[in-house]
Amino acid sequence: MEPRIWLIAGPTASGKSALALRLARTIGAEIVNADALQLYADLRVLSARPSPEEEAQAPHHLFGIADAADGWSVGRWVRAATGVLDEIAARGRPAVVVGGTGLYFTALTDGLADIPTIPAAAREQAQAEFDTLGEDAFRARLGEADPAAAGRIALGDRQRLVRAWEVFAATGTALSDWQARTSPILAADAWNAVALEPPREALYARCDARLEAMIGQGALPEVAALAARDLSPDLPAMKAVGYRELAAHLRGETSLETAIDAAQRETRRYAKRQSTWLRGQMAGWPRIDSMAAQDQWGQFLALHPVLTA
Repeated sequence: MEPRIWLIAGPTASGKSALALRLARTIGAEIVNADALQLYADLRVLSARPSPEEEAQAPHHLFGIADAADGWSVGRWVRAATGVLDEIAARGRPAVVVGGTGLYFTALTDGLADIPTIPAAAREQAQAEFDTLGEDAFRARLGEADPAAAGRIALGDRQRLVRAWEVFAATGTALSDWQARTSPILAADAWNAVALEPPREALYARCDARLEAMIGQGALPEVAALAARDLSPDLPAMKAVGYRELAAHLRGETSLETAIDAAQRETRRYAKRQSTWLRGQMAGWPRIDSMAAQDQWGQFLALHPVLTA
C-alpha cells in the first residue's frame, strides 16, 4: 500500500484511539495526535491519552509534548503536524491522524485562514460586549456582519461567537470570508476519513464510566499538581474537562461525589459539542455508529475493503 493519511475523528470516549491503534498495527502506520488536550504532558489522565503500553504498539507523535504553561494554537499544531506527516511519508509509512478537536481536521482538509493577530483590546471588548448583550443579542448582531458564522456556531459556544465578532470588529472582514480564502493543507487524494458517531446514550454512559475510572488512574494527583503551578485559567490545559470540578474538591469546596457528578455532566456536554461539530463541519465523512470495538472495526473494514484485499 502506498503511504497515505487516514483521519479518524470522534467525540471523547467514542473509541477512536483504540480504532486508530488497531488500524496502525494492521497497516504499519504511525499515529499523529489531533486532540488539543492530549498535547499536554500534564494531562495524561484527564485527556485520556494512550497509555505507555498502547504507545509502545505503534509510533505515536504529538502526544504529551507540550507544557501546560505553553498554550498551543491551531496554527502551531498544523505546523507541527505537517512536519510530522512529511517525516512519516519520507519513511514510506502511512499515518493515522486521530483526535477529537474538529478544528484541527478542518484545518488539514479545508485550510487554515491567515487571519491577522487580533489586538488584546479588541478581544477584551468582544468579551465585555458578550457579557453585556447576552448570547441571543450578541449572536443577532454577529448575524448582521457574518451570517454564516452566526448560523453554524452551536448554542452556548461563547468562545467561537466572541472569536467571530472580534475578527470582524478588528479587521472589518467576516471570519467566514477569511476562512473562505484558504486552501487545503492535505491534497484531496492524500487522505481517507471516518467519523465516529455512536448512539448518544451509549456514549454518555461510557463518558460517565471513564470519568469514574480516571479517579483510580490518578486524576486527583494530576489535578493537584497542575493546580499547584498557579497557571493562568485562560490557558488551554487549564480548561480540560474535569479539571475545574476536581480542583474544587481538592480545595475542600465540594465532596468527591459531587465533583465526579459535575465532571461527568461537563464531559457529556463536551461530547455533545464535539458531535455537533462533526455533524456540521464533517457532514460528508463516512460514519461509524457503533460503540463496540469489534463492530467499529468491522464497519471500518466495510468502508475500506482494500484493507482486507
